[in-house]
Amino acid sequence: MSLKSRIEKWLNQETPPARFPICDFEKLSYAVRPGDVVLVEGRTRVSDVIRIITQSRWTHSALYIGRLHDIQSQEFRDKLTTHFNAEPNQQLLIEGILGKGMIVTPLEDYQKDNLRICRPSTLSAADAQNVVNYAIGKLGVGYNIRQLFDLARFIFPWRILPRKWRSSLFTRNPDVVTKTVCSSLIAEAFYSVQYPILPLFRQVGKLGIELIPRNTRLYTPADFDYSPYFDIKKFPFMGQSSHSPYRDLPWNKDGVVGHGDKDFDLYHN
Repeated sequence: MSLKSRIEKWLNQETPPARFPICDFEKLSYAVRPGDVVLVEGRTRVSDVIRIITQSRWTHSALYIGRLHDIQSQEFRDKLTTHFNAEPNQQLLIEGILGKGMIVTPLEDYQKDNLRICRPSTLSAADAQNVVNYAIGKLGVGYNIRQLFDLARFIFPWRILPRKWRSSLFTRNPDVVTKTVCSSLIAEAFYSVQYPILPLFRQVGKLGIELIPRNTRLYTPADFDYSPYFDIKKFPFMGQSSHSPYRDLPWNKDGVVGHGDKDFDLYHN
């Protein structure tokens, strides 16, 4: 095993999960939709690095793409199966993993982790498919750990970073795809359909305003949580009603069955 592989293995080593989960995985897996961003509170050493850099519990993000039959395009469905032999009912994510690049992962692999759904609130069904297809098209792209340190130079004060650490990564052609990280890929996918995450705003003339897309390489998992264009879905393990509101409707308990509106006087016994 090469030194690089040993370092990647060390960084990807996980600590044991919490004895009691914060998130109810069963409810989350039932509610998640294709196009949702799934945030993960990671348990690896590389997650600790991201946590320090971003100052957020959310250290990883993945794009939920659904089951195989949820992918409407046969072309992209076939492309996905060349990267992952999925079962028909398996719920799938696309994510970037250090040492593996952009891969397909079953949602169930995260059933012991703290998760949160960030849902693009106004994304159309057609564009949700386009976002999924974009991510599938990036399968196999490498993971760029160097980008984590480039993020640090934008988050930490310049004076505490030696000049030699100041990378030129962000001055390169952003259209040249070489390597990326999980959040960057997802941001690219949403910008491919012009869906905003945290755009910049610029005044045009006296009354006009236009949106300027951010460099996708600057996005972190927490940005999807912070974005006003995503709804946050939480599924606590305890402290929330375990049944749906329809269970509390005042149904008749005498075994009476109605056969039509004229069977009963709606206003009198």
